[in-house]
Order: sequence, then C-alpha cells, then structure tokens
Amino acid sequence: MKITSAKFVVSAAGPKQYPAGGLPEVALVGRSNVGKSSLLNSLVNRRKLALTSGTPGKTRLINFFLINEKFYLVDLPGYGFARVSHGLKKSWAKTVETYLRERETLRLAVLLLDVRHPPTADDLLMYRWLVHFSLPTVIVATKADKISRGAYQKHLDQIRRALKLGPEGPVILYSSQTGQGRDQLWQILKQYLPEPG
Repeated sequence: MKITSAKFVVSAAGPKQYPAGGLPEVALVGRSNVGKSSLLNSLVNRRKLALTSGTPGKTRLINFFLINEKFYLVDLPGYGFARVSHGLKKSWAKTVETYLRERETLRLAVLLLDVRHPPTADDLLMYRWLVHFSLPTVIVATKADKISRGAYQKHLDQIRRALKLGPEGPVILYSSQTGQGRDQLWQILKQYLPEPG
C-alpha cells in the first residue's frame, strides 16, 4: 500500500476519547516489548511515528494513528508486564478489553508474538479471547531478524502448536528492521480496509 500520510491523532484512556467519524481500525495487540510500535513504524515507513522504547510497559493508553486519512492503526497497551502494580495491570486489561469488545469500527486484530520464544500464558489467553469474540485476527511473529533463517521453521511450528493452528496455520514472520513480512501483512490488511482513492 502506498502511504501518503500518517499522523498520530490521540492517546485515549477510554471510549470518550476515541476518534469519531467511523473510519475502520486495525488494532495491534501483544505483550509488552513485543514490537508493536516498531511494527507500526515499519508498516507506514515512518521511523518515529509511534515512539518505541526498550522499557516494557511504555504504552499505557490506546494510541490512534490516522493513515492516508482513510483508516486507523491502533497501538494497544502491552499485556503481561510484571513490574507494575496489580491495580495498574487490571486497569490496562479493562482498557484493552473494552476497546476490543465494544469498538464497532474495529475490523482486524494483529496479534504480535516474539518469534524467539514460545507464546506465553498471556499470549494464549489473548488469542483464545480474540477467537471467542469472533474478531478477525492475523498472527505476526516479530523480531525475525534475531534468529537464523535455518531456525524459522522450528520457531513457527512452536507458535502453531501452542495456538493449535495446525501445521499450515498462517503466521507472518516479520522484521521491523529489514521489512521482512511487510508486504505480506499489507496484503491481509487491505482485505479489511477501504480501497485507496
């Protein structure tokens, strides 16, 4: 997809701050530090549109980015970060769940998993939750540049087994550093987004 414009619109703590206007949305979901902000930057070819951090738990609000004036990419707070209070964890979970369950303009969830590690209990819970609520979901295995090509299959099989996807279950191998998987992911996103023009 040709990106003509990409801009940050709002950080929302809840539905009252969500953008109005009814444009379709694609949500990036995943645990803290899995690379959601990096993937977003890579998708739209902007180095610093979404702020990235080496510190897990940086994204605490729901960040909306307007792309081509046609749709939003939505960066959700990461789950599974241990070094925050139980109360804060619960509030993040409620924020994310409310958005995913109630947002009528949400068309697709992109569930990011770190290809280097087996899916965590939180990853499995999130995937089952997305399936339970019948939300269209694409699985993206991030940080592909951190493992050797020879290890790709082993790591992808590990993800497919954990999520019970079957041996051919679709998982996109992605690297925000090299752009690997970018075109493949756009092909899927475009099925849920308005035609350009």
